[in-house]
Amino acid sequence: MDDTTSGARSYSFSKEEHLCRKKLIDELFARGSSFGLYPLRLIWLPVPAATTAPPQVLVSVSKRNFKRAVDRNYFKRLMREAYRLNKFRLTEAAGGHSVGLLAIIYTGKEKKPFTLVEKKLISGLERLLTDATPQGGAVSGS
Repeated sequence: MDDTTSGARSYSFSKEEHLCRKKLIDELFARGSSFGLYPLRLIWLPVPAATTAPPQVLVSVSKRNFKRAVDRNYFKRLMREAYRLNKFRLTEAAGGHSVGLLAIIYTGKEKKPFTLVEKKLISGLERLLTDATPQGGAVSGS
C-alpha cells in the first residue's frame, strides 16, 4: 500500500498542530472571533492568506463544569479524536482555508456521546470555511 497516492489522507494530529505557546493563546482569546455550537465553542484567528496547512489547535474543558480530571481528560480526548478524523474538511477545502489558530472548548455541563460531539465539530469546521475568509476580514486590528 502506497501512502503517496493522491487519495491518501493523513489522519494524524502531530505535536506541531498543538497550540501550546501562551503568547499565541493570549492573542487568540484577545483578538479571535468565535461562535458556539452547543456543547462546543470555537474560537479562531485567521491568517492573511489562504493555506492548506492545518491550523494550530487548542482543546479545553472547563473545570467549573467537570470537577473530576478524569471527566475533563475524557472530553479532551473525545474532541481531539473528532478533530483528528475531520480536519481534512479544512485542509482539503477548495482554495484552502484561512484559520491560523483554533480553540475548541467544551462548554456543555453534561456528558454527551462522541457522535454528537463529532457532528457539532463537523458543522463548526464547515462554518469556519465560510466565516474565516481572508477577504472577509473576520478580525479587526486593534
